[in-house]
Amino acid sequence: MTLLLSPPVVPVALPRLGALLRHAAPRVLEGMILPVAVFYVGLVFFGPYGALAVAVAWVYGGIAWRLARRGPVPGTVILAAGTITVRMVLAWVAENPALFFLPSCLGVFCASMGFLLTARLRRPLVQRVATDLVPFPEHLLEHPRMRRFFVGQSVLWGGAQLLNAGLSLWLLLSQPLETYLLVRTTAVAVLLGGAALISVLSLRRCLRALRRAGADPALGAG
Repeated sequence: MTLLLSPPVVPVALPRLGALLRHAAPRVLEGMILPVAVFYVGLVFFGPYGALAVAVAWVYGGIAWRLARRGPVPGTVILAAGTITVRMVLAWVAENPALFFLPSCLGVFCASMGFLLTARLRRPLVQRVATDLVPFPEHLLEHPRMRRFFVGQSVLWGGAQLLNAGLSLWLLLSQPLETYLLVRTTAVAVLLGGAALISVLSLRRCLRALRRAGADPALGAG
């Protein structure tokens, strides 16, 4: 007689907040802070078009450095290189360096709409992002409390990104590039950092409530 064994339950436990921040800090530094800092330095020393060239050189230099060390080049880095090249060509052809930043503002707006418009779907966009980071068991994702959690997160991140897009576009169209870079970088770091903190704390609270309700005995305290 064949015994049907149920698959093992995968524990769901978040690492401590300090560990999450240490994990995210290098990626925030590389993906958000350093590119803006490099562009700003190029703007000060070489002017707007020189800053564009420096920004592109920074991205491709990072790829060359990884290849020289025989390390893998992440797909996100390749995508960033292609994107930044198109943006530079657009700004150069239009003879308007501000257009270098316009696609990113529009991209953030599209992301905000993606979060908001999928909030009530069975698998909202924010859930897809979350499951890439935390291994949620499938049956847990169907729990009503978790579904309410993802609806709330969709509204949170959709609103945060909509505010990000609006602020970025206003700064880009009304302020000098130097002001745009400094104010937007600071404002976005505070805005998205606050949203990320709220998300982590909300998820911890949701998992604790599910554990107390006996929804899944394998839920970790995190």
